[in-house]
Amino acid sequence: MPLIDVRQLTKEYVRTRPVEGRFGAVRTLFTRQQVRTTAVDHIDFSIEQGEVVGYLGPNGAGKSTTIKLLTGVLWPTSGTVEVAGPGGPIVPWRDRQRHARQVGVVFGQRTQLWWDLPLVESFRLVGAMYDVPPDRYRQNLARLRDLLDLDPFLQTPVRQLSLGQRMRGDLAAALLYDPPLLYLDEPTVGLDVLAKEAVRGFVEDANRSGRTTILLTTHDLADVERLCKRILLIDHGRVLYDGPVDGLVARYAPYQDVRIRLDGAAEPAGERWTLGGFTGEREADGRWRFRVRRDQPVHHLLVAVSDGWQVRDLAVEESNLESVVRELYRERRGE
Repeated sequence: MPLIDVRQLTKEYVRTRPVEGRFGAVRTLFTRQQVRTTAVDHIDFSIEQGEVVGYLGPNGAGKSTTIKLLTGVLWPTSGTVEVAGPGGPIVPWRDRQRHARQVGVVFGQRTQLWWDLPLVESFRLVGAMYDVPPDRYRQNLARLRDLLDLDPFLQTPVRQLSLGQRMRGDLAAALLYDPPLLYLDEPTVGLDVLAKEAVRGFVEDANRSGRTTILLTTHDLADVERLCKRILLIDHGRVLYDGPVDGLVARYAPYQDVRIRLDGAAEPAGERWTLGGFTGEREADGRWRFRVRRDQPVHHLLVAVSDGWQVRDLAVEESNLESVVRELYRERRGE
């Protein structure tokens, strides 16, 4: 079986609100109204061992709720999750203790470290909680100290660490006991450029052997382009796309934008310009933007424009992951 197998996973939240009466809002035993909100809506996916998967979506899409279901923090309304374990499949919310030994979790806005203790003491406590043999603990800590450059602040209380230092400490704590599965929820949020690079390098190294499978949620698409070969795109609790990063760009943006600025007073009249089978639109800065399909040679457009017009400059812009995801979110919000 896959390392993670998710089938028809659904989570609804139920809240009550007062009913509007003749004299305003009334809340009694008999007048409260239940309101249901579906955060995760019958999603299916599976993740194989050794994958690094980006789990993307706008705020409120259901990402964090999914992570809480996968880690066993929440019970689902319906559906199931099975995680492969040494003694057979694990359902996270039914066997939390056995599942906890299988996973490492890092939340960008929270910490699993002890606030008042030096960082190294937090590591010792994590090792003791997970019964890590002393030799393996020393080997793992030595590797993580070198990889994440922890030595300058190992003896510093956690409360005195910067955000980037604390995040590196949390990453080390999550891998001290060699979990085969690592959940990273916004691990680079609020970090500077150098700290982000350290985190990305750590994730690459953790996955390089193929032993650590990683599910990464982030709003920083540079993380995804650097680390992930596959993405799951979610919105309104439903999976919109599940496949390779390049496949998303090819599917939703099978074109290039060619922007041309003409040199000279005489320009085509109007806001649209059609020539040689290509149609351009005038932009606010005076340039013309032509959207060219990837199977169309760009030089055909350049030849058509150059035949009678002086070109001052041009730029060919490939669609990237960020532009595609932005357009998808905009379209969904429009719907």
